[in-house]
Amino acid sequence: MIVLGLTGSIGMGKSTTATLFREAGVPVHDADASVHALYAGEAVPLVEAAFPGTTRDGVVDRPALSARVLGDDVAMRRLEAIVHPLVRAAERRFLDEAAAAGRSVVVLDVPLLFETGAADRVDALVVVTAPSDVQRARVLARPGMTVERFEQILARQMPDAEKRARAHFVIDTGRGLEPARRQVADVIRAAAGMMGKGKPPALR
Repeated sequence: MIVLGLTGSIGMGKSTTATLFREAGVPVHDADASVHALYAGEAVPLVEAAFPGTTRDGVVDRPALSARVLGDDVAMRRLEAIVHPLVRAAERRFLDEAAAAGRSVVVLDVPLLFETGAADRVDALVVVTAPSDVQRARVLARPGMTVERFEQILARQMPDAEKRARAHFVIDTGRGLEPARRQVADVIRAAAGMMGKGKPPALR
């Protein structure tokens, strides 16, 4: 089974690309969705203990938690130490189920794939990109987003150019949905052809 790691900076179109993989029949494990589930489940008491007042009615108050940790490296590392092991456990269950089902290609959708060391757990890296002006416009159009918050988020992420340099496959969403869909299909075909051949060298 070939495991593709899907990543991309904020506003690059990663979530849309993940949907295109699903539409093509490829199982996708969404790390963000895992975090959402954990914030309504087993992570709640752990987060409340570490950051009192950031949970309400049995769920994590994400805006309150974000306000507490964003821009504070120590607090962010403390939160990651709680959440990352739980996400990894969910990821392992996903991979075990996919292998048992005989899947040939699966995707791990991990926003901070490079930053958290998850790149070592996949067979090939798929980076989603778009022109910086498109990225900025997409992000600032989100409800509640500010320029300051956008810049804080970007500061935690590896630069897009560096991600592309490390990628095996690059998908450009700046050209529209159908070109992105064709690029996804090309990646799936290439990944299927990797079976039994080992991890490919990064494209430059």
